[in-house]
Amino acid sequence: MGSAKKTSAAPAKDRRDRIEEMRRAERARARRGRIAVISVSTVVVAALIGVTAWAVTKSGDDDKGDAKASGASGHFSYDKDGVGTWSGKLARNHVGKKVAYPMNPPVGGDHNPVWMNCNGDVYEKAVPNENAVHALEHGSVWVTYNDKAADKDVRALASKVKSTPYSLMSPVQDQKDPIMLSAWGHQRTVRSAADPAVASFFSTYVQGKQTPEPGASCSGGLAK
Repeated sequence: MGSAKKTSAAPAKDRRDRIEEMRRAERARARRGRIAVISVSTVVVAALIGVTAWAVTKSGDDDKGDAKASGASGHFSYDKDGVGTWSGKLARNHVGKKVAYPMNPPVGGDHNPVWMNCNGDVYEKAVPNENAVHALEHGSVWVTYNDKAADKDVRALASKVKSTPYSLMSPVQDQKDPIMLSAWGHQRTVRSAADPAVASFFSTYVQGKQTPEPGASCSGGLAK
């Protein structure tokens, strides 16, 4: 009888030992899995931190100083009627900072994502160049003047702009001539509001062939 009990107890002990061994193995696998997950998570987090730091640094670098508009190496070539055409390639990137344009007023280049309203809008104060350039991209004509322009000419030009969709007007005190007309890639000086060149410029360049985005909206943008 004693021998039978010892014989039956041995298998039971062996089973308990095997079960305990399997449990230890399972716990070990679980620990290894947790370590692997933690290691992968650490690598992912470190990578995200690195990418974020790079993005912040890049953004900070982009915000330093003024952007240089593509086309800075160009120049105006004038036809017999006095209309200047810019020779450099004019970029069309959207930027959120000031742009150092190579001409004044600017006739194209990188610009603000929001256009200046140009549905016959007359602004009594200077407008941001970057928004006005976006309006030119939509096919508008931009009438600018400084304090040397005669009051009667300013009033007459304002009246014309108000009656002409895809046009805008604003003062630019540091421009070289009293009255100037600009479109995308084109610009000219006029002597007065009665100068026949005014009507000709409007007829040619309001939604003209030079327009990069014909039919794009001239309302719903920035209004000052």
